[in-house]
Amino acid sequence: MIAKSVRFRRRLALLLIPIGLLLAVAVWTWWAEGHPREERRLRVLVHDKLDEWFPQAMAPVDGWHGLIPRIQVVPDGAEPILPRVLLIHGLDEPGDIWDDLIPVLGSAGFEVWEFRYPNDQGVDRSTDLLAAQWLELPADRPVVLIGHSMGGLIIRDFVTRWRSPVGAPARVEGAAVRGVILVGTPNQGSEWARLRIWLELRDHLAAGPERRFSLFAGLRDGIGEAKIDLRPGSAFLEDLNGRPWPESVPVRLIGGLLTELPESMASSLHAISAELGSLDLAEALDDWWSSLGEGLGDGVVPLASLRIPGAPSPVLVRASHRGMLARLFPNDPEPEAIPHIVAILEEWSGR
Repeated sequence: MIAKSVRFRRRLALLLIPIGLLLAVAVWTWWAEGHPREERRLRVLVHDKLDEWFPQAMAPVDGWHGLIPRIQVVPDGAEPILPRVLLIHGLDEPGDIWDDLIPVLGSAGFEVWEFRYPNDQGVDRSTDLLAAQWLELPADRPVVLIGHSMGGLIIRDFVTRWRSPVGAPARVEGAAVRGVILVGTPNQGSEWARLRIWLELRDHLAAGPERRFSLFAGLRDGIGEAKIDLRPGSAFLEDLNGRPWPESVPVRLIGGLLTELPESMASSLHAISAELGSLDLAEALDDWWSSLGEGLGDGVVPLASLRIPGAPSPVLVRASHRGMLARLFPNDPEPEAIPHIVAILEEWSGR
């Protein structure tokens, strides 16, 4: 009897542990959803304390972060000197988002650099890291900044707060910004940021051998402050979108659209409308499908989130969030955003 009682208590304890963990997660999620600013302050505090307590373990010592030259070009005097290109990735990017674009830029004669940052930390911290390293870029020619997803927010924050703030002197010297290209950037936020944990797993599981994994690898990238910054209506986005954009820096937007009405479906819908003799029905069906595509966007960023007041309308390509820039399989056609990027660079280069 005593042995049975002991076994029962052990089983009960084993059962209560996961229940307790699930309850704690539920309470934290409920509290965090209702208090995003307090949650962000708490995450920043934890990040700062980890930096203070474990400086060596938290330091990005694997050589992954910072300004990385990818293609360097020495002008020969025969061709006009082209602007440099600096690429900035998005949230929890495993590192291959630029693998299809960089060779194309190199073939077009552009010098290419990449900026890598601990991509779960607050966007403002990543911007400050870029500002701290900006002088490492040679200043003999201007730079075109190209950002994918959250990388575009870093660019906007850097330009408006550090390099070219409107109505204030530059807070950092160095190379001038020739222009900005934002690809799939959630300028008005994205609800997908709430699923950051799955992006974090992809980041570390897909990381190449050049990135050293350790128990502190995820913590070095941040404590999830970025996903709070990316929420629609976040304090960061409100502040960023409230700043004026400098007229001296042109900006272009590129976005993805997953849904396009198939020709067969379009024909069927119009045939039904014609049979019923209702033009209003055809227009309503077209409007419904368009609204569906706009809300879905590239699967991560809806079309409405791409837009910035005063900027040109986005160029739309039929692709997913990563598919705009990166092939899924080696034999896939060239991602659709790449020729648009090259065309913009050629225009800004005067060629």
